[in-house]
Amino acid sequence: MVTNDDWIQRWQEGRTAWHEVAGSAGLQQHWQGSGGSVLVPLCGKSVDMMWLAQQGHEVIGIELAGRAVDEFFVEQQLDRTVEPGAVDIHRAKDLPITIYCGDYYDVEGLQCDAIYDRGALVAVDGASRAKYVAHTNKLLVPNPSRLVITLEYEQSLVDGPPFSVPADEVQGFWTDLQRVDSRNAIDEVPPKFREAGVVDVAEVVWRSAGSVSK
Repeated sequence: MVTNDDWIQRWQEGRTAWHEVAGSAGLQQHWQGSGGSVLVPLCGKSVDMMWLAQQGHEVIGIELAGRAVDEFFVEQQLDRTVEPGAVDIHRAKDLPITIYCGDYYDVEGLQCDAIYDRGALVAVDGASRAKYVAHTNKLLVPNPSRLVITLEYEQSLVDGPPFSVPADEVQGFWTDLQRVDSRNAIDEVPPKFREAGVVDVAEVVWRSAGSVSK
């Protein structure tokens, strides 16, 4: 199990091999619609938030590690305001991007129109995924649009994060999701995968039938 302290330490030590500098090709290829608010759980410093904002969305990120949040605003050259609290709220001044910095389960009261999950579900171990999904659903409107990117690989060879999430588990959580793409992402996962002899890591894109337009 990855604890909050583990996650923060990973960011402090720069052990963030999952971060995609150029953004997610799966998102850019398979996202549908424009407008509306998009939840990005465990967002890190993902440049995907910039891409979503440029498509006309209000972007709501949630991230535990303060270093990741700071690096996002510095690297994207965005001025911000900060509302301190149990969960600090960082708002970009010139783009519709807000990042809640704190424990994911302490964030309440959101009703986002859509969710983009590339790094969250795969970061949660199997025993904790149902809790993660239940809380996530509380932060979304009924019948939201979803784009979820998961990994599938031989979990017995190497432990996560990122974890392998089987297809039946994904669709058990969100029955409206359809598998729309898959590719081998072995060159983009942490070195421990190759060191363990893993040769195939399928990055799977799941998408709901609806589009986001509010």
